[in-house]
Amino acid sequence: MKKAVTAVSADDRTAPMHVHRSPHVAVITLCAVQFVDVLGTTIVISAAPAMLADLGASASAVSLVVPVYAVFFGALLMLGARLGDRFGHRRVLQSGLLLFAAASLAAAAAPGLAVLVTGRCALGAAAALSVPTALRLLSAVTEEEDARRGALAAWSASGAAAGASGLLLGGVLTDAVGWRSLFWINLPLAAALLVVVRRHVPTTAPRRAGPLDVPGGLLLAVAVAALVLGASMLERPDRALAGGAVLMVAVLCAGWFTSVERRAADPLVPAAAIGDRALTTGAAASLANTAATSSAVTVATVWLQDAQGRSPTVAGLTLLPFSVLVVLGASRAKAVMRRHTPRTTAGVGLAVVAVGNGLLLGAPTWPWLVPVAVGVSGLGLGLSSVAATTEGTAVPEPLQGTAAGMLNTAAQLGTAVGVAAVLLLVTATEDTDVPLAGPPLGWVASTAIALTAAWWLLRRGKAWGRD
Repeated sequence: MKKAVTAVSADDRTAPMHVHRSPHVAVITLCAVQFVDVLGTTIVISAAPAMLADLGASASAVSLVVPVYAVFFGALLMLGARLGDRFGHRRVLQSGLLLFAAASLAAAAAPGLAVLVTGRCALGAAAALSVPTALRLLSAVTEEEDARRGALAAWSASGAAAGASGLLLGGVLTDAVGWRSLFWINLPLAAALLVVVRRHVPTTAPRRAGPLDVPGGLLLAVAVAALVLGASMLERPDRALAGGAVLMVAVLCAGWFTSVERRAADPLVPAAAIGDRALTTGAAASLANTAATSSAVTVATVWLQDAQGRSPTVAGLTLLPFSVLVVLGASRAKAVMRRHTPRTTAGVGLAVVAVGNGLLLGAPTWPWLVPVAVGVSGLGLGLSSVAATTEGTAVPEPLQGTAAGMLNTAAQLGTAVGVAAVLLLVTATEDTDVPLAGPPLGWVASTAIALTAAWWLLRRGKAWGRD
C-alpha cells in the first residue's frame, strides 16, 4: 500500500534549494526522536533518590517527580497529533524539539523541586508534540510497503528499548557524572535532531479543516492525565482512596469528552477513526504490549533491588537482555509479516511475551532466570509492537495523524494502568497467605494480560479471515 506523500508547504519552501534529503537518514532521525522521548519516562527512576537529596526535598517527592512526565506525555498526545494535521507535522515536531531543549535546560539548572517538576512537565508536553508527528512523518518518508515495515520495525524497537534502557542509563549517568547530566545531555541531542530534521525530513501539507477542537482536546487531556495519575497513586495502598477519586474524574471527563465530540465540527477523534478496525485493533494491541511487559519488568526491577539487594545499575544490567532482544524481535517482524498478517504477528508476539513473563515465576528459586525471562519477553514485544503499529497505521491518509496519536496514547495508558494494577496486586498480597503472594503473583497477572491479548488477536484475525 502506497502512501500519498507530500504537497509542498510554506515550511518546505523556506528550506535551502540545495538540500539533499535522504530517506534513510530521515528514518534514523525520527526513530531517534522516539527513543529520546520515551527514554524520559524511565530515566529518572534510578536517579530520583540522588535528585531529591541534592535538592533538599523529601524522599516522598519521588511520587511527583517520576510520573509527571508520563502524565503530560500521555495527556497531550492526541492534541499534538492534531496540531500536526493543522499546522504541518514537521513544523510541530521542530516546535516540540525546541520545547524539549528549553525544558531540559530548566531541569538541568533547577535550584529546587518546583523548577525540576515544572521542567519534567514541559518535557512530557514536548514529547507529546514530537512523538505522534514523528510517527506520521515516518509514514511519509517510506512510500513502499516493504520499506515502511522496516521503518516501523526500527520505530518500535527504538521505543521499546528506550523504556527499558532508561532504568540502566539513569543509574549509570548519575553514578558517573551526577543526575543533572540526564538533562544537560538533551541539549546537544535536541540541536542535532533539529538540524537533521530540517535537512532530511520532508513535511506534509497541513490539512485544512474547521476550528481546532480545543474543548475536546482539553477534556481528553484531563481524562488521560487523571487516568495516568490515578493509576500511579493506586500503586501505594495508603493513596488508594485518593487514586480512586482521581480515576472517577477521568471517567467523568471521558464521558463529557464523548458528548463534546458528537457536536464538534472537526472532532479531535473523528468517528471514522473509532470505526476503523485496523486502527482500533492496533491501538488495543499497543496497550496490551506495554501493559504486559512494563508491569513484569517493573516488578522484576523492584524485586532485584529489594529482595536480591542489587544496586540500580546492577539491576539495570540484569534487565539489559530485554532491550537487546526487543531490537532482534523487531528486526524479524518484517519477515514474519510477509507470511502472516500484522494482527496474527501481534498475537504470536504477545504469546511469546507470556512465555517470558511466566519464566519469571522461577526467579525466586533461580535468580539467573531473570535475564533469560526478560529477554524472551523482549523478543515477543519486538514482534508484537511492530505488528501493532503496522496494523494501526494502515488507515486512509486523512486518519494518519489521528492514528499516530491514538497508538502512542494507547501505549502510554498501557504502561500506566498495567504497572499500577500489577504493583497494587503485589503490595496488597505481600506477607499474606495468598498463593504466590508478592512479585510472583504480579508476574502471573502480567502473563495473564499477555495471554488474553494474544488469544483475542489470533481469534480476531481468524474471524476476519485475514490469515
